[in-house]
Amino acid sequence: MYLIFRCDCGRVLYAKEGVATRKCTCGKSIKVKQRRIFKKVETSEDASLAVQEMQEEIYGQTGFIRADKIK
Repeated sequence: MYLIFRCDCGRVLYAKEGVATRKCTCGKSIKVKQRRIFKKVETSEDASLAVQEMQEEIYGQTGFIRADKIK
């Protein structure tokens, strides 16, 4: 089981259930037990997709754009 939660910086993260801490890309170490859990999913692939979907909801499209597509 994987838990989906957010860092104080706003980034959505996931961690395996039972893990005490998780380090965000912003550098902060997060105590998972003290976080509000948004979702629980079974596999790491599902967790990765859930994080991508939540990031897109919050920040819009997060993918890369080819240079020839920029107006």
